[in-house]
Amino acid sequence: MKALAEMIEASLGDKEIDLLIKNGKVINVFSGEIEKKDVAIYKGIIVGFGDYRARKILDIKGEFLCPGLIDGHVHIESSMLTIPRFAQAVIPHGTTTVVIDPHEIANVMGIDGIKFMVESSKRIPLNVFIMLPSCVPATNLETSGAKLDAKDLKPLFKEDRIIGLAEMMNFPGVINRDPEVLKKIEMANRKIIDGHAPGLSGKNLYAYLMANIRSDHECTKPEEALEKLRNGMWIMIREGSTAKNLKDLLPIVNTKNSRRFLFVTDDRHPKELVEDGHIDSLIKISISSGLDPILAIQMATINPSQYFGLNNLGAIAPGYRADLISLEDLKKFKIKKVFKDGSLVFNNGRTLISYDKKLKLSIKTKSVRIKPLSDESFIIKSDKAYAKVIKIIPDQIVTEKVVKRVILKDGIAYPDIKEDILKIAVIERHRATGNIGVGFVQGFGLKKGAIGSSISHDSHNIIIVGTNDIDMLKAAEAISEMGGGLVAVSDKKVLESLALPIAGLMTDISVAEVQKRLSAIGKVVKSLGCKLSDPFMTLSFLSLPVIPELKITDKGLVDVNSFKIVPLFEE
Repeated sequence: MKALAEMIEASLGDKEIDLLIKNGKVINVFSGEIEKKDVAIYKGIIVGFGDYRARKILDIKGEFLCPGLIDGHVHIESSMLTIPRFAQAVIPHGTTTVVIDPHEIANVMGIDGIKFMVESSKRIPLNVFIMLPSCVPATNLETSGAKLDAKDLKPLFKEDRIIGLAEMMNFPGVINRDPEVLKKIEMANRKIIDGHAPGLSGKNLYAYLMANIRSDHECTKPEEALEKLRNGMWIMIREGSTAKNLKDLLPIVNTKNSRRFLFVTDDRHPKELVEDGHIDSLIKISISSGLDPILAIQMATINPSQYFGLNNLGAIAPGYRADLISLEDLKKFKIKKVFKDGSLVFNNGRTLISYDKKLKLSIKTKSVRIKPLSDESFIIKSDKAYAKVIKIIPDQIVTEKVVKRVILKDGIAYPDIKEDILKIAVIERHRATGNIGVGFVQGFGLKKGAIGSSISHDSHNIIIVGTNDIDMLKAAEAISEMGGGLVAVSDKKVLESLALPIAGLMTDISVAEVQKRLSAIGKVVKSLGCKLSDPFMTLSFLSLPVIPELKITDKGLVDVNSFKIVPLFEE
């Protein structure tokens, strides 16, 4: 009660406040107006507008003042950064709040991975709210590091930062009333449940919505988004590094329906964070495409806060946290200043926060455990010459299933470098089972060597593509020795690498350093003949057995259309 009385006293002007931001053009996300007024802040909270006695006065000289930006759905692991390092990367771009789904680390480390994300989100200048992963593992066609049932997840809801259940990818399980899926939904106990239902329509959509699922970020076409909108869903417009839906969906946003849309990145990789930015880049694209700047700002602030029930975020009003950004020009949306809880953390190109080494955390449990490999680990024995081959479609995560003649000698199948048919292997790395799925892939263009990664959706086993078994073996061993990461190998030598010792997914270095190393690896891979724009991103999705048409896991080749493991060679 004393604290509340103190805040009311400050609001009335009877107590000296901490900061008065003067001469700002305040964007009112409730009324859509732009108001010239001074903003009073006390103990990190906006307490009023106008004339106040203040310990500090900051004149922003007519700059626009906007609420801090919110990313409504992001897998931080995809940035390869720890949460504190991710905060360093996005705060200069005006992001002050993120809602994360630690699905990737949960598939590797289970509950320990989720707890790591919770702990590392504390005491940093970024609001981090967590949605509990709903599908660990994602399928039974691969070996993951954990299995999380409703009983495992339920105790975590006691944590303040955990606000709901993350994207329910198993929409068939919802529609078919799978008991374990329904337990998870009921366990959420009317908390927010995010959706993931690409292409779902008609009665199947209605059934999905009966589970209290209220959002979707998988819409790729206007017709799909409109049907979901009309049936009560909030539409998360996604513009990530891999999936880009913003320009396709923007035309359906108008003044009548805009309050039911919000921006998300889903996956944002270091290159885009460094070169393009974060949620601010979505706002810039939207404005340049003709969307009213006020509507774009609402979609990045008050809309997500209201969807998630974050009632003291997303607006500049009394009682709201003083998470603010300033801009010279609304249309260009170039950020000048960022305030977090009333403290200036970014000013005219200079970040005013330093990385606190006390926040440096690590998961002690080793996350890469593989059965010892040998020169024969990747041998493919066959008396048949025609094999099913994963054909890459450039810049897409979908693949094509093709049947190709491979080189066959003495009952052993080899890559055909001239035809760009290389060997691909997925090595189980969580339980040292010895599972290795081996097949062929076309489209990388490698002329020599091998590349590998411990990032492979969704279970994140080790995945290797190569022109020969010796370099593939060296790549796998190098990844194991690093505790996870990316590697490029040729002539049995590691040419470049990036260690990802945290669950084989993340590192505790800055985004700039990560991108520098990724760029170096990229140049080496290109020198080996690779013609893909982002070979490691392509590689990471070749083990995802829910995206058509042909994929590979540690259990073997997956025909996604039939959703089963199939023989490598044609009968």
